[in-house]
Amino acid sequence: MDTAAPHPLQRPLGRWGPLFAAIWLTFLVDPLRTAWGDLPAPRAWVGLSATALFAASYLALWVTLRSGRARLAMAPPVRVRLAWTLALGGLAVVMVVALGQVGMASVVYLAVTFVMLYPPRAFLPLVLALTATVLVLGLTVPGWEHNTWLAFSVVAASIAVFGVRSMMNRNIELIRAHATNAALAAESERNRLARDLHDILGHSLTVITIKAELAGRLFDADPARARAELGDLERLSRDALADVRRAVEGYRDLTLPGEIARARTALAAAQIDATLPNSTDEVPTEARELFAWTVREAVTNVVRHSGARHCEVRLTAGTVEVRDDGHGVAVGAAHGSGLTGLQERATTLGATLVTRSLDPGWSVAVVLP
Repeated sequence: MDTAAPHPLQRPLGRWGPLFAAIWLTFLVDPLRTAWGDLPAPRAWVGLSATALFAASYLALWVTLRSGRARLAMAPPVRVRLAWTLALGGLAVVMVVALGQVGMASVVYLAVTFVMLYPPRAFLPLVLALTATVLVLGLTVPGWEHNTWLAFSVVAASIAVFGVRSMMNRNIELIRAHATNAALAAESERNRLARDLHDILGHSLTVITIKAELAGRLFDADPARARAELGDLERLSRDALADVRRAVEGYRDLTLPGEIARARTALAAAQIDATLPNSTDEVPTEARELFAWTVREAVTNVVRHSGARHCEVRLTAGTVEVRDDGHGVAVGAAHGSGLTGLQERATTLGATLVTRSLDPGWSVAVVLP
C-alpha cells in the first residue's frame, strides 16, 4: 500500500474548509426568502432553483480551487474558466430576472469568481463592469433603489479575495523553493556518497584483486607467502566492508578513506593544494579510526586557521601526519579543544600526539607505539 505523503501543494481540504466557505453564502438568504414568500409561484420556483444552483456551483468552484493550493494562485485552463463563468453568470442573470433587485446579491459572488479564475489584467475590468452595472441598474430600472452599499461590497470582496490569492501565491513560492532546496540537497548527498564510495573502494578493490592473483600464483611455489597474502586479503576485505557499511549508514562512524576523501573536497574548496595518500591498506585495523580523527581535526585546522597554500597528508602503518606551509601556531600556545580531544584518543591506544613548527608551517602527527 502506498503511504507516501501528498505533495504540499495538493493536500486535501480539512473538514471545516467547505463549512467556512458556506458561511458566506448566508448573503443569499434574502433572495431565497423573497422567492419563498413574496413572488408568484412560477417566478418563485425559478428564482428559488436558480439561487440554490448558484450557491451550490459557487461552493463547488471554491472547493475545486482550494483543494490544490496552486490552483487559486494560477489561473485554470481557458475552457475551465469560461465554463464556470458562463454557468455562474447565467444563473445570476436568471436570479435577477426572476427575483428583481434582491437577486443582485449574486453579483458579489460573481465578482469573487472572476478574481479566483482570472489574472488581474482580466478580472479588474470585469469587477469594474459589475460595479458600474449595480450602480446604473439601481438608477435606471423602475422600482429599484440606488444601492451604493452593494457596489461597495463588490469592490471590497474582490480586494479581499485578491489579497488572499496574493498571500497564497507567496506561500506557494516558498513551498516550491523549499521543495527545490530539499531535492538539491538530496542530489548533492547522493553525489557525495558516490564520490566517497569511489574513493573508499577504488584502491582497496584493486589491491585485493592483485593480492588474490599473487596468492594464486604462490600457492604451490611458496605456501607460506601465499598464506600471508591471504591473511592480508582477508583484513583488507573486512576493512573495506566496514568502511562501506559506515558510509552507507550515514557516516555515523569515521572511516579513514572517507576522511581522506572529505579532506580532498575541503582543501579544494579552500583553494589549498593537496597531496594525499592513494591507499590506506597498510594501516592496522585497530588504528584506522584514530588516524581518521587525526586527518579530520588537522585538515579542519588547516582550512580554518592556517592560511596555507599547500597541505600534505602522510600515511604509514604506524604514523599519520598532516603538515602545511601556513603561519603555524605561536610558541607556547595551548592546544585547542580539538587537539586536546585527539590527544585523549591517542592516549587510549598508547599512541603519541606530536605537534611541531615547520619553516614555514605546522605539523600534526599521531605515532603508534
